[in-house]
Amino acid sequence: MRRVRTWVLHVLRAPLRALAAVPALRRVAFHANRISAGLDLHFFRTLVLSLTGIVVVATVVVTVLEPEKRSLGGLVDSGYWAVTTVIGSGDASFVTSGGGYLVGWLLAFFGVAIVAALTAAIVGFVIEFLLKEGQGMGAAGYRDHIVVCGWNGTARELIEELKGDEFDAKVVVLHDSERSPAGPGCYFVRGDTTSAEDLERAGVPEAAAAIICPSDTSNEADMRSILCVLAIESMAPQVRTVVEVNNPKHVEHVRRAHADEILVTSRLASRLLARTALYPGIAALVTDMVSGGEGSELYRVRLPDEYVDLGLDDLSKRLRGEHSATLLAVARGERTLANPPSDFRLAQGDTAIVVAESLGDLHPLRPDEALDLD
Repeated sequence: MRRVRTWVLHVLRAPLRALAAVPALRRVAFHANRISAGLDLHFFRTLVLSLTGIVVVATVVVTVLEPEKRSLGGLVDSGYWAVTTVIGSGDASFVTSGGGYLVGWLLAFFGVAIVAALTAAIVGFVIEFLLKEGQGMGAAGYRDHIVVCGWNGTARELIEELKGDEFDAKVVVLHDSERSPAGPGCYFVRGDTTSAEDLERAGVPEAAAAIICPSDTSNEADMRSILCVLAIESMAPQVRTVVEVNNPKHVEHVRRAHADEILVTSRLASRLLARTALYPGIAALVTDMVSGGEGSELYRVRLPDEYVDLGLDDLSKRLRGEHSATLLAVARGERTLANPPSDFRLAQGDTAIVVAESLGDLHPLRPDEALDLD
């Protein structure tokens, strides 16, 4: 018997895990746990036991009162009649005696009342689920997704970019507002970006990456970004954190919080403007690459094993010829080699940053994989 039980559990383990990974089911489970914590389970337990008791008593009484039902088969038929009468679809001609009619009336009255109470509880749960989901009070239920913590103009643009990327990542927005600022296509969680509970609801522990955006241009917004990074690193150090910083003076503090990537938008914009003033066309080129212009999408990809030990020229030639991709740089660990020396040879684990119209046969480097390489 123990072997059979073990075999059954082994067979069912994979389907159960698959069901547990479905985001919709995980959201329902979150709301069920939240609602059940505040419910009086004794009340519902009493309702169920009362309904069961009424059905059993009615089954026995009708079997005794109706002469043609006094048999094992009649007992089963009486039980079926009692259940169907409770839910309002019983056969009125099943009983013929006065006592049988009385039992049927009482069963319909009390049974339907109890069923109505249970139905109201279920309907209340569904309404609660829909209302909380619409207000951002639910849980994302995703895995390997991207969490955008905070909201500003940069967040709006980056979500549009993520929606159009071939990586096709699920996006969750965590922001303290009454309704989702991101519109359709993103799951919204209303909450505080520095709260561990709200980060849990956004699915940060199972996310691939978290992007932290300051809510405004103040120094206080940068401080909240640092607190957000610290909260994420304490609960999910494996998640890749990308932080937008307002003040360049705060970069060192963000780095000490163990952020994986730091972007100072003001510094980036000023340097790009300076280079464009000196060399016309650079701003248009960079904007085209990072915004997915025609034939110039920017990717970081894994390279086939047969590319190992290739020189830079051979690597660039093969990427261009086999994948219609233009090589920009080679990433090795934490270093990005934009202009490697002439004796450079590709090593195992190196990745490439390329410009291409689409990925084709190349495989994008996922955020969690990039963290492992770094």
